[in-house]
Amino acid sequence: MNTRAYVEGQLAQFGEFSAEERALTLVVDGRRVEAELAELNSLACSFRRMAVNDPALADASIDRLAKVSQGLANRLNYLLEPIQPIEVDADACVVQLRSCPPQQEEGRRSYYELVVKKPGVISLSRYTKAPGEPRAVATALVTREVFCRLANDLCAASLP
Repeated sequence: MNTRAYVEGQLAQFGEFSAEERALTLVVDGRRVEAELAELNSLACSFRRMAVNDPALADASIDRLAKVSQGLANRLNYLLEPIQPIEVDADACVVQLRSCPPQQEEGRRSYYELVVKKPGVISLSRYTKAPGEPRAVATALVTREVFCRLANDLCAASLP
């Protein structure tokens, strides 16, 4: 199945919106894709989180998750900032990636965080952090094309 075209078709069914959040949930080739959409218009969308549950990674070793994570770091070169692995937790079987370097503006840092973990969950969010304050989830603003590409790339992460 062409994941990008399928996700674009699902977005088209939502129509445009800006005053409410909507959840997008769909299954693509056995992988469950979920996104928390904050806004959608004819050119772009903003989201708080995109996640893929991939059964092919449900029993993956930490080495396999690290390999998948590095593949995603190489593939997602179209985000605002490049991402790279920052922590591999073998005990919890989690690999965490972040923007490197994060975006800096007026003392505030903004960055993507991608988590790849057992039982086969790949999750992407954007955060913002001001000095002396806890980090907060921020909306990631991308074109519709980039959103569909992200869904495709996250779904394809476990493929050889």
